[in-house]
Amino acid sequence: MPSENELIRVAVVGAAGRMGREVLRALTPQYGFKILVAVDRSCVGEHCRQLAGPEAPDLAVKDKLGAALDQSEVDVLVDFSHHSGAASHATSAMKRGVSPVIGCTGLSEADMGEIRSLTKELSVPAMYVPNFAIGAVLMMKFSQLAARWMPDAEIIELHHDRKEDAPSGTAILTAQLISESRTSDPVRLPRQVIKAEGARGGKVCDIPVHSVRLPGFLAHQQVIFGAPGEVLTLRHDSSDRQSFMQGVRLAAGTVKSLQGFVVGLDKILFRDA
Repeated sequence: MPSENELIRVAVVGAAGRMGREVLRALTPQYGFKILVAVDRSCVGEHCRQLAGPEAPDLAVKDKLGAALDQSEVDVLVDFSHHSGAASHATSAMKRGVSPVIGCTGLSEADMGEIRSLTKELSVPAMYVPNFAIGAVLMMKFSQLAARWMPDAEIIELHHDRKEDAPSGTAILTAQLISESRTSDPVRLPRQVIKAEGARGGKVCDIPVHSVRLPGFLAHQQVIFGAPGEVLTLRHDSSDRQSFMQGVRLAAGTVKSLQGFVVGLDKILFRDA
């Protein structure tokens, strides 16, 4: 186990949510982290160990991020709150020299532009990660490879019924990567007769993306490539939020060594490839 001086000091925003509680259990001294701040608008004053169990830090949940950061020396902010507040949380952190790792998807282009500008202005690196599951990152990497030879693709993403944004951040990033990797244009389909609006999904970088929101799902995605006489399907399934924690530890442990605003865990996984 690393010594006390070697531990990365962390603040967790959205600590009372499902992902936040998982993070409270995951970023422990055993893995090189020490959580000093837990923030959430709900459960204020409740103890982290009441929320997440004995592995969680010995802390009470606060409601004011800025004030909590001012009272602690923190290196990294891990944010799993809500996309509507992610940019302001990142701004608050970076102005204090704290690098944010943003896990709440649904950030607007304006939000991302604001964070990118601040990383340059303040020389504080930041990360936005649409999906922390290692398998999901590999699925996107494999999709990039497939797109070079099979430009015709569609994406189906399936998430729990509480997920607000659609398409998911993972689906959007996958579509962007496929579009950038294509070496030829997809087949132009004949004029279609759409009998129900949205039946062919939404277009992201000219790739149809279909979003499913139902109870029973957590986070799942299929990328389907078609070519004459063959179909290639790449699929990833997260059935438990623990699947994201290896990626959270990787991002939180690496973000301070990065430059600027980094989007996607692949920038860490494959940076030496």
